[in-house]
Amino acid sequence: MDKVGYIARKEVRHILRDPRSLMIAILIPILMTLLYGYAINLDTKNIKLAVLDFDRTVDSRELVAKFYNSGYFLEPETTPILSDPERILKSGQAHAVLIMPSGFAKAVTNFSQYELGMLIDGADANVAAATASYSRIVMGRFIEDRLPSGFELPGVRISQQVLYNSDLESSHFFVPGLIAVILMMISALLTSVTIAREKETGTMEQLLTSPVSPRQIIIGKVIPYIALALLDAVLILVFAVLHFGVPFAGSVTLLLFFGLIYIVAALSLGILISTLVATQQVAMMMAQLVTVLPSVMLSGYIFEIKNMPAVLRYVSHIVPARYFIRIIRGIMLKGSDMSVLWGEAAFLVVLTVVLLAIASKRFQLKIG
Repeated sequence: MDKVGYIARKEVRHILRDPRSLMIAILIPILMTLLYGYAINLDTKNIKLAVLDFDRTVDSRELVAKFYNSGYFLEPETTPILSDPERILKSGQAHAVLIMPSGFAKAVTNFSQYELGMLIDGADANVAAATASYSRIVMGRFIEDRLPSGFELPGVRISQQVLYNSDLESSHFFVPGLIAVILMMISALLTSVTIAREKETGTMEQLLTSPVSPRQIIIGKVIPYIALALLDAVLILVFAVLHFGVPFAGSVTLLLFFGLIYIVAALSLGILISTLVATQQVAMMMAQLVTVLPSVMLSGYIFEIKNMPAVLRYVSHIVPARYFIRIIRGIMLKGSDMSVLWGEAAFLVVLTVVLLAIASKRFQLKIG
């Protein structure tokens, strides 16, 4: 038993001498508990519903108020364009558009036939199904509240049209997001491990004694991984389209351009991680911690950001996958172009530049 005790004490000393590994081992369970506990929310609420009211009567305004006071729907920040109601769906600023032709008040009063229109963004099958169900419930309650005793429901109904994913295939929503998660994880892992390996094996000193600058070292190491990550992106896209049947309605060139920016952000994050650790094992653990969890939990990949606590919503703004997931889903499913995606593109570019600058500066200070 004494020998076992000696070995145990030796291992404890090793653990205490590597506080970064110890910190990661303790922080990962805590962070996972916090993220999963707060971010996982399967309740579909706060659905952004835009309204085009051509009736403009007291009854039509009461119906709109009924939708927004139901607890299911929210009013979007922007109003839909009369000539192009789909645009607000392509930009992701609304989940559905309710179109009310003139004659609504007359139909409700006279119990005559009337049909409202609703365009639903089907990219997220769960939200689309909830939108269709909740809207029918709200409409039914509104009509029932106005009927005299003994009257049946009049012929007022909602005609719903699901766009971009009419069959409500969940794979069409999850697979493009999975591409963003995989690219972030692989890209950050590659650069963090390769630089950590140089330091671990002692070959980094040989590089520093050669006639190259730290900036040239970074560029030389990153270029091959940019090419490799782009190859991964193309392969994943082809597999998603051919195997899972995910539609591709937009521009391949535009998607690859944004994919390149996103990959540079991920590689920069990997370089930053490599400056904080000394071994490949710790680099792998940290890369998974700072890429997989935020990219899955805080990017809108699975769970709606708007349903999260305020703190997590603010934190999600520094997660690159948040912006790229919106871009890739917009391009693949909706055929969105730069005029619609410029906001997400601007945030992604700024975040990439900041990450690249911090990683480059930190790397130069570290090896200097």
